[in-house]
Amino acid sequence: MKRFSELMAGQTLLPIIQADSVEQGILIAKAMANAELKVVEVVLRSESSLETLTAIKEELPELVVGAGTVLDKHILAEALLAKPDYIVTPCCTPDLLRALVDSNVVALPGVANCADIALARDAGFPELKLFPASLAGGIPFLKAVSSVFQDTSFCPTGGINADNKNDFLALPNVVAVGGTWVAKKEWVEAENWEAITQACCAANL
Repeated sequence: MKRFSELMAGQTLLPIIQADSVEQGILIAKAMANAELKVVEVVLRSESSLETLTAIKEELPELVVGAGTVLDKHILAEALLAKPDYIVTPCCTPDLLRALVDSNVVALPGVANCADIALARDAGFPELKLFPASLAGGIPFLKAVSSVFQDTSFCPTGGINADNKNDFLALPNVVAVGGTWVAKKEWVEAENWEAITQACCAANL
């Protein structure tokens, strides 16, 4: 099975799509694709999220589209029906980790402390999402765990922005950063798709 970092293929920004409608989600995804991004994450935070994910994959088949905010094995089962290219969770439990392994889909489990990291590693996941990064210790935490979990890498999400993303990316155990700052709500509401494209271009340098 491929790793998350292999899907990213050098892309350092994991842009997050949070849309109120399928049409809005497609337009956000197109704006991100115009920035030459190849991987996006659709968070499952609305009733239309899975439909949005499916529509993006149909409209933009060249994109690698993941399902995020997968909280438990029941949500995972629903998400898998949309055939995402990968799964992102905000947390990890034994049940959820077992379900992720059984799904045979690339997954990025969420962790917030050393116990979470150990649990995920025991389940076979060397690449993890640190969430919420800014509240879970951020850069000092990632530096501290690098000497202990030497074979583990992270995609910090939560509190990442244009001002601090490069500080996170400078860490050897960070493969990418996730964030919503490249698709601000006010831009989406104003249908300012060019602003999203420009922000994505700047963020993935």
